[in-house]
Formats: sequence, C-alpha cells, structure tokens
Amino acid sequence: MNKSESLFLQYCKSMRGFSEHTIASYRRDIDDFQSFLDQGHYQLNDVDLNIIRKYLVFELNQKKLSKRTLARRLTTLRTYYTFLCERFDEEFLQNPFLLISSPKQDIVFPTALFPNEIAKLLEENGKRSDTLAPRDQAILELLYASGMRASELIKLRLSAVDYRSRSIRVSGGKGNKDREVYFSESAEKAMKAYYTGLREQLLVKSKAFPKPTAFFLNARGNALTVRGLEHILTSIDKKLGLNLGLHPHELRHTFATTLLEDGVDLRTIQVLLGHESINTTQVYTHVSQKHIIDEYNKFFPKRKDEE
Repeated sequence: MNKSESLFLQYCKSMRGFSEHTIASYRRDIDDFQSFLDQGHYQLNDVDLNIIRKYLVFELNQKKLSKRTLARRLTTLRTYYTFLCERFDEEFLQNPFLLISSPKQDIVFPTALFPNEIAKLLEENGKRSDTLAPRDQAILELLYASGMRASELIKLRLSAVDYRSRSIRVSGGKGNKDREVYFSESAEKAMKAYYTGLREQLLVKSKAFPKPTAFFLNARGNALTVRGLEHILTSIDKKLGLNLGLHPHELRHTFATTLLEDGVDLRTIQVLLGHESINTTQVYTHVSQKHIIDEYNKFFPKRKDEE
C-alpha cells in the first residue's frame, strides 16, 4: 500500500465515517487498479481517459468482471482521485474519472423464499436435536423477522435487545447508521431459549479475554464473522436437505417481500431495511411480481397442445 492510498483510507475512516467493510472494499478496488498500472508501467498521475478505457476493457474482457462490480470500482476510483486532487493538487490537476460514465448495469433482482418455503425451513429446523440447533433457530427467526444485514446480526449485543417492545437498536450497517428493527414473538422465544441455555455453554469454551459480548457465538464460543454466519446457513440447508441456497441476504429479501405482499408501503420497508434511497427498496416490487407470476404458472400450466 502506497502513502497516498493509506492517507485516503484513513480519511475515509476518520472523516467520512465509512465502515470497515466499505474501507476493505475500497482497498481491494484501489489495489486492483494499482496492479493494472504497475503492469503498464503507469504512475497514478499519468492516468487519463485512454488509460481508464484500457483498464475497463481489461477488467471486462480479461477478468470477466460484471458491469455491477466494475461500476463499483469506478465509484471507488472517482472518490480516490477526488481526494488526491484535493490533497496533492500540484501532482493531480484534475480527476480523469469525472469524465467517464459507469457501464450500464443489468438489473439483478434479489431472490426470496416463498411463504411455504420459509415456513417449512423454520418448522424443520425447529425439530433438530443437535447441540447447536437452538442458536441456529434463533438466527433464522431473527434474520427473517427483522430483515437485519449479516454485518448487523454478528455485531448484535444483548444490551441492544428490548424484549418489552420486541425491538433492537441496530448498529454496524451501511454508513454506520443506527436504526430500530423489530422481531416476532416466535423470534423472541427462540432468542431467549438460545441465550439462557446454549450461549452460556458456548461462552465457557471461549479462550478470549475478556469474554465475547456478542449475542451469537460460534461453536468455539467466539463472536461470529459474516463468513461464519454464511457457513451456518449453508450447513442448515444441508442438514435439512431443503436445497434453498440459504444466505443472510436471502432471508433479508424474504422479510422485505413478505411485508410488501402483506400491503406494507415502500417507505416503511425502506426505513426497516435501512436503505438511504427508496430506489434501492423499489427492487422488491419486481421480486413480489415474480412471486405472483410463479404462483400463477403453478396453477395454470400450458395445455399440452400449446407446448
């Protein structure tokens, strides 16, 4: 990492308040671009439209990156060069990334479970009798009932949970902005069962000092990571044999779609999900419509003579 990159990432953390996840993403994007420059023997202040176009062609054709990923990288580099122009104005006279548009992205609709699938998932997992079953049930119930992000769930502390109002003060989301989320009675039951029983057993196994304060712990008694949470959901899917492709985002999407199909307005869903823009929430209208079409096609298949 060069000096300018280090200063930029420090600026993003201290002055802009970016999350560790965002900063890590920025670091990867800048390192990838720096690698491209090194291969072409370019300096940071050599970059112009021609070099940027070569970079885009390389990323799209050679590395087979999606337009979505490439658009994100351009956003990172545009922000990076704005910083360089402000901090090192004698070396960087203008930001070349302001002169180029991001590639037009294909719309990627989030996947969500059908009502019968989420019901079966919670029912079947509730029948498990292995040691980690209470924790896994609490995770499933809470992710589905609250719409929390994976990063928010792994940072959850007991002090943030209010059982009286069945609400949680969430932190660690995008932009490190706090918000209130809510959970169901069944989620409350599962969370209390896990916390008063299994969690204490897991905590004894932890060799960390001081002991972890995270609500959810892994099998070794330590706080979960996002990857660990993803692994837990994959393991649940395999144990139950449901082949749902479980992922934290899928349960978050299922939460949003359930609310939408039950008549909750988009503005409310936007607040519950912690989206800054209503446009981000708008994508769930397409998911809901897809569910309707799929359900329709189940009951009205094509006649044999039309196939």
